[in-house]
Amino acid sequence: MPLFDRNDEKPVIWIGSSKDDLLRFPTEVIHDMGYALGVAQLGGKHPAAKPWKGEGPGVFEIVESHHSNAYRAVYTVRFGGFVYVLHAFQKKSPSGIRTASTDIELISKRLKAAKEHYENNLNLRN
Repeated sequence: MPLFDRNDEKPVIWIGSSKDDLLRFPTEVIHDMGYALGVAQLGGKHPAAKPWKGEGPGVFEIVESHHSNAYRAVYTVRFGGFVYVLHAFQKKSPSGIRTASTDIELISKRLKAAKEHYENNLNLRN
């Protein structure tokens, strides 16, 4: 018996420039993040995904390192039946471990856009 049923696979919705941004990452990072998003599509949580602080439950960030660079992709599974990718970025914070406020604000804005998209398209899953 398979671990996941492909019939339960959630579609991925890319918000804003998140897909184009992710596709600019190094190939290895794209592959790893794509796999982690695939796990989310099937209802799981990849070990590289951790809760994103500040937006409540159901929002996660995938954390990848490549050649001393830090890459992040933030997604939500909060809206039933979909994986919304909110933002993909290379972390370049001037203050060490803190994420830049522009990235935090963009994630918040795109989470609102995802909610709006979901509410306007509820019939997509019925």
